[in-house]
Amino acid sequence: MTGPDVSSPGAPASGAAGAPHRWRALAVLACTQFLLILDTAIINVAVPSIGEDLHISPTGLSWVANAYLITFGGLLLLGGRSADHIGRRRVFVIGLVVLAVGSAVGAVANSAGWLIAGRAIQGLAAALAAAAAMALVLSIFPEGPERHRALGIFAAMAGGGGAVGTVLGGVLTDSFGWRSTFLMNVVAGAVLVVLALRLVPEVREPRGRRAFDAIGAVTVTAGLGLLAYALVSTGDIGWLAGRTVGAAGLATLCLVAFVFIERRSSNPLVPLGIFRRRRLRTANILGGLAQLVLFPTFFLVSIYLQDVLGYSPLGGGLGLLPMSLVVIAVAAVSERLIARFGLDVVMTAGFVVLGVGMLWLSRLSAEGDFVSEVLGPTVVLGVGLPLVTVTTNVAATAEATDSEVGLASGLINTSQQVGAVVGLAVMAGVAAARTSHLTGDDPARLDAVATTAGFQTAFLVGAVVSLVAAAVAVRLRRVRPVPVGLATVSRR
Repeated sequence: MTGPDVSSPGAPASGAAGAPHRWRALAVLACTQFLLILDTAIINVAVPSIGEDLHISPTGLSWVANAYLITFGGLLLLGGRSADHIGRRRVFVIGLVVLAVGSAVGAVANSAGWLIAGRAIQGLAAALAAAAAMALVLSIFPEGPERHRALGIFAAMAGGGGAVGTVLGGVLTDSFGWRSTFLMNVVAGAVLVVLALRLVPEVREPRGRRAFDAIGAVTVTAGLGLLAYALVSTGDIGWLAGRTVGAAGLATLCLVAFVFIERRSSNPLVPLGIFRRRRLRTANILGGLAQLVLFPTFFLVSIYLQDVLGYSPLGGGLGLLPMSLVVIAVAAVSERLIARFGLDVVMTAGFVVLGVGMLWLSRLSAEGDFVSEVLGPTVVLGVGLPLVTVTTNVAATAEATDSEVGLASGLINTSQQVGAVVGLAVMAGVAAARTSHLTGDDPARLDAVATTAGFQTAFLVGAVVSLVAAAVAVRLRRVRPVPVGLATVSRR
């Protein structure tokens, strides 16, 4: 049964902010985002136990992680646009249900094939839930301080998920076995579905349903999926391998075809005119650059703590907890910083802070310890992470009308996910290349000094990218509130 409208004719979409329980709804949405980001990190800790238990080769184990990244990155845009067309809460709940199903498949898997299938299903679920979750935040909270505060909380939970995933993965794997990391999602998904149906309002376009651009959906999903596949393959087979080049070529063809299809479609999946908006376009580029730096940093710092400083997997994960606490604290005040200094200033400062943190990390020593080598720079990164995440999300969605918020959230999520995959491929590749150069590809010569030198070079690349992003952010003018369209908000 559909409840009463909380918006009135002629009211802007921000009227959705009058929906009951909006802060409780945000808690559900932010916890889901935390869970989805956690899933990208938690598997890295469980992988050694999975390989030993199921007798999976190193290549097969890499695809346990990659299957999630490919489907997540490939389907985000489709998930966001589907939320606009068929209802944002509906797509969000579907994503949570699919997450529970995929996690159940992973929990009972007895072979590499079934485990990879479960991870792929989890990636599909993440694409639906993540895009719809941000669209719901944008619909429930009006443009301005209240939305900025909500996005700050959203960013804090996402940032915390990456670090907590390594800790929780170690605790669960050591105490209950690797299958518990999947069973956790089954339970969490079921709880979040119940809470979403009770607390999250449904938001729909006021117009009747438009025809869905199925051909455009197929081509863009294939293109993004193949692009993600090409990027994650570089870690196994290299940049110039036939499979990598072939997948990249097919991805390019699919994406070019998508552009032609959208230009001719009367109801395009992605109206290409949206890319003429300079704020949106620049914010998506910057969001991708931020994750290009940040996502591989979690991975590389964790490896440094374990392989160089000798920490256990759990200890390596705990080493990232101080950064997570700083992320939460800074995200909580990001709205006030934006209100006082302006979006462009906070964004630029955030990227400068990231650059400083990465430069500090590039001075890692093979003979150091956690306090002298890792604590300081990761705390600095914890300050920069929410500043760039909140501001790029605000800038990327500020110009979206009510019928475009799912699309806008899908675009920024896609930019961030592609940036993360590119960053992991590039920075891990740079680190490996530097280490190989020092050891002459002789495993017997591999030591802590050569490994650390690889990390130093990778973090230096991250610093350069951060400072380039800061220079781009300087040109992004202050984003002003933009009137948005009408929305019908109802509770079932």
